[in-house]
Amino acid sequence: MESHTERILITGALGQIGTELCIRLAAIYGRENIFGLGLEDESKAVDSAAGTYVKMDVTDSASIEKFVTENKITTVYHLASLLSGTSEKNPPLAWRINVDPLIHFLEMAKDKKINKLFWPSSIAVFGREIPKTDVGQEVPLNPSTVYGISKLAGEKWCEYYHNKYGVDVRSIRYPGLISWKAPAGGGTTDYAVEIFYKAIEDGKYTSFIKEDTAMPMLYMDDAINATLQLMDAPAEQLSVRTSYNLGGMSFTPAELAAEIKNEMPTFEISYEPDFRQAIADSWPASIDDAVAKKDWGLKYDFDIASMTKDMLENLKKKLAKA
Repeated sequence: MESHTERILITGALGQIGTELCIRLAAIYGRENIFGLGLEDESKAVDSAAGTYVKMDVTDSASIEKFVTENKITTVYHLASLLSGTSEKNPPLAWRINVDPLIHFLEMAKDKKINKLFWPSSIAVFGREIPKTDVGQEVPLNPSTVYGISKLAGEKWCEYYHNKYGVDVRSIRYPGLISWKAPAGGGTTDYAVEIFYKAIEDGKYTSFIKEDTAMPMLYMDDAINATLQLMDAPAEQLSVRTSYNLGGMSFTPAELAAEIKNEMPTFEISYEPDFRQAIADSWPASIDDAVAKKDWGLKYDFDIASMTKDMLENLKKKLAKA
C-alpha cells in the first residue's frame, strides 16, 4: 500500500503503546498522515516528528467523528483505555472509556467512514478456572476484574461487527508491556516497569506483586512489531476476530530482580503485595500464541536478559537528561 493512501488516528497516543506506535507509524507513512489523540495539553504531547497531536476526549463521539471525516482518516488504532488497577477504583468510568468509544469506532467502520480498526485486548480476559500455564487461543473467558470484563465485552463486539457487517477490526491480547519511553499507567504488570526506574534512581524496589508470581510480559519493541505485523497481514489469513493471544516471555518479580542484579549487583528488592496481587492471581502465568505465529508470522526479538540490558541502558540515558 502506498504511504500517502493511509491517514491514521491513534487514540491514547500519550500512553505506553501510543507513544511508540506514533513514532513507528510516522516513519512508515509520513508524519503528515499521523494524528495522535490524548487529553494532555499540546505542550506535553509526543514529539512533533511522530505526527500531529490533538487534544480531544475519546468519549466525545461527535467531535471524534467530525475529526475523522475532516481529516480523511482511513485507519484507527484505538488504544485509549483505563488500565486494570485504575479500573477497579472506578468501574462505571472504566466501562465508559473502555467500551463505548470502541462501539462508536466499529459503527464508523460499518458505515465505511474508516477502513480498518485496531483495538487492544489483554490477558485480563482469561480470569479464573482455566489452565494456569500455556493458555490456548480458544479457552473459556471468565474475567474477575472490571478491566477484564470490559476487554471481554470489546472482543465480542469486534467479532460481532466483523461477522455481521464485514468490519476489518483486528486485535491482540497484550500481556504486560515493558517500555522505557513512557511511564507505567496503573496496570497490574507495571511493577516490571517501575522496578527499572527504582533500580536506577534508588538502587532498590518494593514490589506490589509477590516474588513467585509469574505473568506473561512483552518488551515494547516486540509489541509494536507484532501490532504492525497483524495490521499488515492480508485479511484472508486471519482466523481470529476476537483477539489474538500474545505470549511474549513469562517471569516472576524475583527472576526479573535477578536479571537486574546481573547488571547492577547492589540492587535490592522487597515485597509488599497490594490489591493488584489478587488481579495477578486471576491471570495466566504463560500464554500459547501458536495461532498468531501460524496466521501472520508472529515472532519476538527480546528475552528477559536482552530486555533487561536494553531497558537499563536506555533508561539511564533518559533519567540523566531529566
